[in-house]
Amino acid sequence: MRTRPWSRWLLAGALITLLVSCTNADAPLPDNSSAAPEKIAAVCGHTRPGPAKPPDGAVEVDPEVDDDLANKTESNPPGTVFWLAPGTHVLNTGEFSSVSPKDGNTYLGAPGAILDGRRVNKYAFVAFARDVTIRALTVRNFIAPLNEGVVNHDSGDGWVIEDNTFEKNGGAAMMTGSHQRIRGNCLRDNGQYAINAYKDGELTDILVEGNEITGNNTDDWESKVDSCGCTGGVKFWAVDKADIRGNWVHDNHGAGLWADTNNNDFLIEHNVIEDNDGPAVFYEISYNAVIRANTLRRNNIVEGREFASNGDNFPSATIYLSESGGEPRVPARTAKIEIYGNVLEDNWSGITLWENADRFCNSDANTSGGCTLLVPDIERCKRPDIAKDPLYDDCRWKTQNVEIKDNRFSVNPTTVGCNALCARMAVISNYGTYPAWSPYHGTAVQQAITFAQNNTWHDNHYSGPWTFMAQDTSRVINPSQWQSTPYTQDRQSTFVQAGG
Repeated sequence: MRTRPWSRWLLAGALITLLVSCTNADAPLPDNSSAAPEKIAAVCGHTRPGPAKPPDGAVEVDPEVDDDLANKTESNPPGTVFWLAPGTHVLNTGEFSSVSPKDGNTYLGAPGAILDGRRVNKYAFVAFARDVTIRALTVRNFIAPLNEGVVNHDSGDGWVIEDNTFEKNGGAAMMTGSHQRIRGNCLRDNGQYAINAYKDGELTDILVEGNEITGNNTDDWESKVDSCGCTGGVKFWAVDKADIRGNWVHDNHGAGLWADTNNNDFLIEHNVIEDNDGPAVFYEISYNAVIRANTLRRNNIVEGREFASNGDNFPSATIYLSESGGEPRVPARTAKIEIYGNVLEDNWSGITLWENADRFCNSDANTSGGCTLLVPDIERCKRPDIAKDPLYDDCRWKTQNVEIKDNRFSVNPTTVGCNALCARMAVISNYGTYPAWSPYHGTAVQQAITFAQNNTWHDNHYSGPWTFMAQDTSRVINPSQWQSTPYTQDRQSTFVQAGG
């Protein structure tokens, strides 16, 4: 049973009652992707400053008065604009001292305005207010616990968070609510994540645009909670529709972008994602996504080397799809997972499509809990009904309807410091064995993911000593075999054996 390289858990029971997405299907995404960017300008150290003077009608907050921000928030009506004067603002010394915004409040930082938790306060902005704006403020040194966030701790809807610096906080720098806009921020060196997109309830329509996301997971949670699946730059849980574009995601200790458990309708485009310890993009037990026109460099080298040094030949990859695929019955802007127009340079391997034969609704191998978006009642996924249609298909997350085209994959093993293990593509599963009542024993899923689930590579360009895995990890084949019967993959693709 393979749940590696990450097994995970969720906050108690939150996903068990998920229903099929009710988002209206939008028109198909226009094919307006331009070339993958060579680089993106740094945000950290270059965020747009806030107003040097309080805007008309704004309430001025004095940094010399402890808890002034919290007290003035409490004493003013919803919709108030607060201007934080230059200097370091602090709250009272209680661990739960925080600011509780009211609906429509705005918090503007003057140049040099800092809200400092002093490694004492857990949270900066809490409560369930809607349509709050936080702009041009530095928030640092708060100590939210594992899986919790410092800003928008309770996942209020409609928040706009832009041009801020959130750094050196415990937990996640921020949580998200529906319709949240996260633009132009420096999100660096936080203990767990830059962004933890999780809510106990519907979470839809998130924009993450133009941010620098770097150095997160400083607390190295995987070493403290074995196989927690709780680390990296950004983590998304059960989000219906997210646009992630124009970000610089680099040097995070774990995956760069990770969508885990019943996410749907993601657009990941025009990002530069580089030098992350784990995959650049990890899309897990989720649906329907477009990953296009991104530049991915030097990702997954740390974790790839760990696999190799442990003698594990699993194709740890830079874009890793685990039990994720296109599903037309879940409304989205695409009915596939489309990966195209990307540039991948000197990463540890390319793209792995994986489907764990033992991971499905009601199986103990499904460590995330809950069920697919096609079967709201997990109790239906058991013998005898699970052994026949429609539950045979609908009780498992399927890696299906994936199209990989018009990408450029290049790797030089000398540069990466590896042998051919860092130049692999894969479409594989394990031999089904567990649990005893599973209808997916044997090679059924291996055959399906490789030959029957509409997973295709074509019109790509390869440079380097690339090899391919099909069906299972014991089967390593060369490009000629990969393009021939029975696989017939990468038609119209080109191969240059440089760096071999």
